[in-house]
Amino acid sequence: MMRPTQRYGALLPGLIAAMLASVLAGCGGSADQASVAAARQGGAPAAEALSDASAPATAEADTSVTASADTSADTAGATRRVAQGAPVPPSPQPNADGTALTTTASGLIDTSNAFFTPMGNGRSCASCHAENSGWSVTPNRLQQRFAVSAGADPVFRPVDGANSPNAPVATLDQKRVAYSMLLTKGLIRVGQAMPANAEFSLVRTDDPYGYASAKELSLFRRPLPSTNLKFVSTLMWDARETRTVAAGTAGASCILNANPALCYATVDSGLLTQASDAVRGHAEAARELTAAEQRAIVNFEAGLVTAQSTSATAGSLTDAGATGGPAALSAQAFYFGINDLEAGDYRTRATFNRNAMSMFGAWRNLDAPPRPAPGQRPPAQPAQATAQNVARASIARGEQLFNNRPFTINRVAGFTDQLRVPNRVTCSSCHSAPNAGSHSTPLLVDIGVADARFRTPDMPLYTLRNNVTGETVDTTDPGLALQTGRWRDIGRMKVPTLRGLAARAPYFHNGSQGDLAGVVRFYDRRFQIGLTQQEVADLSAFLRAL
Repeated sequence: MMRPTQRYGALLPGLIAAMLASVLAGCGGSADQASVAAARQGGAPAAEALSDASAPATAEADTSVTASADTSADTAGATRRVAQGAPVPPSPQPNADGTALTTTASGLIDTSNAFFTPMGNGRSCASCHAENSGWSVTPNRLQQRFAVSAGADPVFRPVDGANSPNAPVATLDQKRVAYSMLLTKGLIRVGQAMPANAEFSLVRTDDPYGYASAKELSLFRRPLPSTNLKFVSTLMWDARETRTVAAGTAGASCILNANPALCYATVDSGLLTQASDAVRGHAEAARELTAAEQRAIVNFEAGLVTAQSTSATAGSLTDAGATGGPAALSAQAFYFGINDLEAGDYRTRATFNRNAMSMFGAWRNLDAPPRPAPGQRPPAQPAQATAQNVARASIARGEQLFNNRPFTINRVAGFTDQLRVPNRVTCSSCHSAPNAGSHSTPLLVDIGVADARFRTPDMPLYTLRNNVTGETVDTTDPGLALQTGRWRDIGRMKVPTLRGLAARAPYFHNGSQGDLAGVVRFYDRRFQIGLTQQEVADLSAFLRAL
């Protein structure tokens, strides 16, 4: 990709917006639609992007190139109209594996919602939760936003977009270095202090960016998608927005048969708090959200349902009896304790059903030769299955593997040391919520992703010591332990929802796997499952179809 020159770097957002407006006008559209599209996809509206890019890039730009007063007036007017709101229908969003689609209860995405309103440093919720990235962010889209805005898009802010809040960002080259983790892996820096009275101490920090300390560890994490929230029981990778409450608290959900009682506040209350925390932290806003703004944001994001709708190889994921896509997902039942691994279903009392995924059973054996009619011999040269049916059969086999391929799970904090279940499991043991792939009760586990052996040079590494035993552990992210202070919680992260995966690579909390085949191979090596090459391909195809 060629760099924009310094002469035009600050004006490039306006030029791109003007080109987009011209194309839309030729199709019966308008500059307003271009601005609405930009807001939905995580960038600033056209005029806002121009203003935002030109201010910090003044020293780099040739000031002899200026926009006309007429153009400025037009784009400013478009920005005002976008701010007033324009409900627009969700549209298929292309990705490397086909297209993803979002549904809403109203059938529209209301861009007047506070979710899209810039706050504080210019960010809105949509800055890190964009429709075209599965309501998260992805490196390729971020790189596009960086190029278009000369690094001035609101997502690029030192507070947490940079590898260190002290990183120099005066020039374009400095910005590329400062925002490298965001640009290459889609990682936001989460700053957290060591908890008071923790069972462990920080004895060594190896931070390539020279910032992290016990006062503020730098933890690099992928923004979780702000869609499919109806299927979550835990908020944030480390559950920091999921509160435990006393039994009997209104609306609380309690773990069945837990002794002592273990109950959680509603996800809705956690989302309200999360919205405010994000505006104060990520957007550096000087004021609190109003109660009405909080409610509007939560209602908006709670109504989003996203799934892959087409496959580049298998075609529509709702054809020939399959029930992929967002429409079926939006009708999928979910409640606290549905199909729970340990206690069974909290409402029906049915035992755990490992066949949690059941969308593609109709596609089994589509690649098999057709059976001859009764009384006829099979042909000497059976007809070959179409490429589409071969792809569909692979997805169906992957679903079966996900549900039924057993392996032994070992040394997984939060699972093998706490759950009263056999260690012989399948993928659906953790991703057990039917056709969603989340876990219906809070489950945070350490599968080893943050272990020192998997550390890459761009990640900080922390050495923690048990205050009683003297045992040490090296990790790139202590996870849940920074919330609880417990030694046993080091490295534990939430079990995420799996729908819409193809839209939001890379994967795991630290973006350490660039594609879904890499995710499958990680589990295969970690638990010595023994998958064949074909099984890796089938499981990967299934995950891409979610």
